[in-house]
Amino acid sequence: MKRTDILFIVLAFAALALYPLVAEPYGIDRVTKIMVFGIFALSLELLVGSTGLVCFGQAAFLGIGAYAAVLLSPQDGPASLLWLLPASMLAAGAYALFMGALSLRTRGVYFIMVTLAFSQMAFYVVHDTPLGGGTDGIYLTNKPMLGTLLDLDRSVPMYAFTFGCLLLVFVFLALVLRSRFGRALAGIRVNEQRMRATGFPTYPYKLAAFMISGAIAGLAGFLFAVKDGFVNPELMSWHLSGEVLIMIILGGLGHLRGALLGAFAFAMLQEFFKSEAIFGDFAKHWHLGLGLSIILSVALLPRGLVDVPQQILLRLLGPRPKPPGTATQKSPP
Repeated sequence: MKRTDILFIVLAFAALALYPLVAEPYGIDRVTKIMVFGIFALSLELLVGSTGLVCFGQAAFLGIGAYAAVLLSPQDGPASLLWLLPASMLAAGAYALFMGALSLRTRGVYFIMVTLAFSQMAFYVVHDTPLGGGTDGIYLTNKPMLGTLLDLDRSVPMYAFTFGCLLLVFVFLALVLRSRFGRALAGIRVNEQRMRATGFPTYPYKLAAFMISGAIAGLAGFLFAVKDGFVNPELMSWHLSGEVLIMIILGGLGHLRGALLGAFAFAMLQEFFKSEAIFGDFAKHWHLGLGLSIILSVALLPRGLVDVPQQILLRLLGPRPKPPGTATQKSPP
């Protein structure tokens, strides 16, 4: 990783860590939600950008993690964070294992359609049955706690916990991608047939990546449920799977920091085009402005927004041009 990339990552996380010191409650709540979607985008980046598996059912894992957090919480008091969080991730990871075991036997557009079908199955289970409260959704009456150390019912502790989860997920995925396992995933993305020819059993590697991705998306779902105290079937809709795919494409495929950039950029664009103070009545048609801006971004920045901070840092930290007339020493032949 380049020096400018490391510096940008450090500065970005430092800014997020210090943000509550200068922000208002609305801003803290908004950035907390964006960080949750940042974790969600990182989960899909592991599949699409690192393994080459275009999954269109990622919202199922988010929704399962959220519903597990609500359904497993006792009604008579707050649950312990120590078991509710792993249980939510385990539920999402188990469904990812089931989905991946079947869908990974297909390729290309068939894989996309199969993952979409599995996601819609989960959607209709909570939409059409009393399990998830139907279309009305269900409420989380008691938010989980960690004794007296962490009260997630307050905005600043919730922000700090979400930030800690985001940082841990980012570091974990960075270590995974630098490991032998991550190198194998990169080889599968580039040429799976050649990887099989060299003796790598690609199916277990893809299945493991699928399960890890599902568990991380379940973590994002857990945080979403705890933050809002409410879940509904829209968390599993195919629209959300499409949105998170747009996030990682907008940020830049193949880069973890690109997934975070895409999540923040997508959320900021939504806020911008929804603002009635800026666009007046046109704010009702915010989808049009958002779509046009995404098209322009992809056309002008084919590698994503990930290149923009790097170019800025290079201009600030790069070598200064030599003054005119300075003799250039030639290297020996």
